[in-house]
Amino acid sequence: MSNTITNAFVIQWDTTIRQQAQQMDSRLGACVTDRGNITGESFTANRLAPLDVMPENTVRHGDTVWSEATHSTRVALMKDFYQALPVDRNDEPKLLANPLNGSYMQSLIAAHNRKKDSIIFAALLGNSQTKDGSLVALPAGQKIVAGGTGFTKAKLLTARKIFRKNEADNHNGEELYITYNSEMLEDILADTTLTSADFMAVKMLQDGDVSGNWLGFRWKAYEAINLSGGTYSTVAWAKSALHWGTGYTEGKASRRADKKDLMQVSMGASHGATRVEEEKVVQIDFV
Repeated sequence: MSNTITNAFVIQWDTTIRQQAQQMDSRLGACVTDRGNITGESFTANRLAPLDVMPENTVRHGDTVWSEATHSTRVALMKDFYQALPVDRNDEPKLLANPLNGSYMQSLIAAHNRKKDSIIFAALLGNSQTKDGSLVALPAGQKIVAGGTGFTKAKLLTARKIFRKNEADNHNGEELYITYNSEMLEDILADTTLTSADFMAVKMLQDGDVSGNWLGFRWKAYEAINLSGGTYSTVAWAKSALHWGTGYTEGKASRRADKKDLMQVSMGASHGATRVEEEKVVQIDFV
């Protein structure tokens, strides 16, 4: 009979803090019109409505007949965001895995990137504000209802049709994007009308994904699409449909004298976004 010396067993402690699975990068930040650094509490986006078709000139040396140019303005309000993580001064020399060696700041950057995406997604589907303070909702004609079904080929084709009808597709120099989550991915890969035996479909089935360019859209994986009462709402949009601005972005690590010299790692930012054209955004609902 062998002896067991459990009290003498040792534990090798991990010396690295590994972040749990999460969205680390901004998926939507590069898919909108970036207005760069913004000074002030808001920024505007000016709009010029289409002119009537050019009329025929039938009178020589006649009086000038003016057309009407209709202008309007959308407003994006800047909002401030802040997040901080503390490490007690007395704990620092006791830690084999020191979170100050990048882990905390990486986590703050990831949280900031997810906030950026949530602002963009909300601005695409939410109300847009005009210069006089009025709110403009996404019209019903830009929404594809769930109809008790999942994400289908018919809904995708309808969205593509809406962009073409509104002259808001690649034929007019637009870049089209669409967000998808795991539920959409399951519906797409299981729909034989979407995964026919062509090269792209084979690649989709091999990769188990729809990222990249497909059916005129650039697909962006985003799990935080809207969910209300069992109905998901995703969005397809043209890059020029939404304007995005940044007031500042700052990360900092510093001692807090008012908190017994603990080390505080923090990140602050200011962002704003506004939908400029409803014709370039399509909401797609599914269950």
